[in-house]
Parts: sequence; structure tokens; C-alpha cells
Amino acid sequence: MNKIICFLLVLPLFVWGQDDLLDEIDTVAVSGAYEIAAFKGLKLINLETTKMVSHRQFFFVVSHRFGSVKTGIEDFFGLDQAVTRLNFIYGISDGINVGISRSSFQKTYETSLKLRLARQAPSGFPVTIVWFNSLQLNGFLDEQELPELKLEHRLGYASQLLVSRKVSRDVSIELVPTFFHDNLVPLEEQDNSQFALGFGGRYKFSKRCAITVDYGLHLNRAENSPFVNPLSVGLDIETGGHVFQLHFTNAQPMNINNFLGEATGDWGKGDVYFGFNILRVF
Repeated sequence: MNKIICFLLVLPLFVWGQDDLLDEIDTVAVSGAYEIAAFKGLKLINLETTKMVSHRQFFFVVSHRFGSVKTGIEDFFGLDQAVTRLNFIYGISDGINVGISRSSFQKTYETSLKLRLARQAPSGFPVTIVWFNSLQLNGFLDEQELPELKLEHRLGYASQLLVSRKVSRDVSIELVPTFFHDNLVPLEEQDNSQFALGFGGRYKFSKRCAITVDYGLHLNRAENSPFVNPLSVGLDIETGGHVFQLHFTNAQPMNINNFLGEATGDWGKGDVYFGFNILRVF
């Protein structure tokens, strides 16, 4: 098991590719066969999208979430309490991607595998279906505070079925049924295995800009849980080899298990986090 984890962590570092994101903007089909460019980024905001990294391409994604804007000038509207995630994704083929990331939230390491199962076609299959799987490791847990701590207690798993449809040139929607499991949960009353249903969409209002939104409905959260469902609203801006995704969200963590299971912000009280994702193709 440890050898497999190490292999997945190291694999993306040995590969490299190059392309321009503008090659995919607003293209309706590849040789008339499939719809593409339903989404500009690999993530809608927090949710994964059905966009894939092409064969031998290498993507680097920097994600940042400031602290809550509710703190005001004391923390410079969250600047002093930021969380950062670095994510590297490589296309083994057009339909198989692997990734590795590190987040400062709970010092989380993650590896991922993304597989495309079906593609939307103008006169064929109505949706694109992608299967996303991740394995994450919590590096924050302290063995001195938890003397019974073992490697398996640090691990969490997630599996998502990403189902999207490009409704029109300007509108794309996505449904994301999700299963995730944490071997160690923050609440004794919370089941280790958890279920959620994600919803999201994009509305393109200019050639390079789009409004995005995503939401995660947790289906078996403990009744006494202090955590809430994540809701995010954003703006995508694409220029050359970069995609800038600016957004507000009530979930500061960015890994699947964390933003679905441990979001704490309250939109009604202004307790939200400003953040961004920057995607670069090499």
C-alpha cells in the first residue's frame, strides 16, 4: 500500500507538456464528433469539472482562499489567515489524468485519478461522464496529542461521478454525486462514510468571461455538526495560457473531504472567504 501511495505521489513530477488554453475556447466539437469546452477550468469553483487534461499535457493550478472577510481590517479582510493549495495534473491520455497536490489546510497531501467514461455528442450521447477518485493524507495530526495515531488514521478517500451537459454555447451545468470517507472524523457522532450531491453551472457572458456557481448538499451530516453545506459564486477569466477563477465561498478548505465535510462560513452573516484558482498549462 505504501509503495502504491509513493508511486502516485511521484508520478506527475516526471512528466511535462505544453499547449494553449485558447485552443479550446468556445469550440463546439472535435471533428464534429464531441462537444468540448463545457467548462474553462478543471474546477468549477470547489467541485471538479468534466474538463480533462489532454494527452501529455501538464497543468499547474494554484488555489488560494483568504480568511473570512468578516474579520475586517483587523486581519486585512482575511489576508492574514490564507490557505493555499498547489495542484499538478498530467494527462496520461485524453481520457486518463493523474494529479498530486499539497494544501496548507491540515497540511493535506492528495493524489487523484480522473477517468472519462463518456462524452457528449451533438447527435449522440447527451452528457459527459467522468469518474474522479482521490486519496488524501492529513499531515497535521500530532502523534504526541494522539498517541494511538497510525498512518491509516491520516487517510481519507473520495469518489465522484461528474455528469455535465453543455446546454448551449453559453450555458453548461453539472451534477456531482459524491462518496467520501475519513478514517478519523472531527466529531464522534459523524459517520466515517459520508455522501453528498454537488450541483454547479457556468454562464458565459463574453468570449473570455463566465459566471460560475457550485453547491454541495451533504446527505448524512451529524445533527450536532457545526459544519455547513458549501456554496460558492465566482468569475472565470481566460487569457492566453492562464485561467483566473475569482470567487467567494463559505468553505475555506479545498480538498473534497474538507470542503464538503468541514465548511464553516455563513453567507447570511457575511462569513465568507474570497479566493482564486489560477490554472497554467505547460
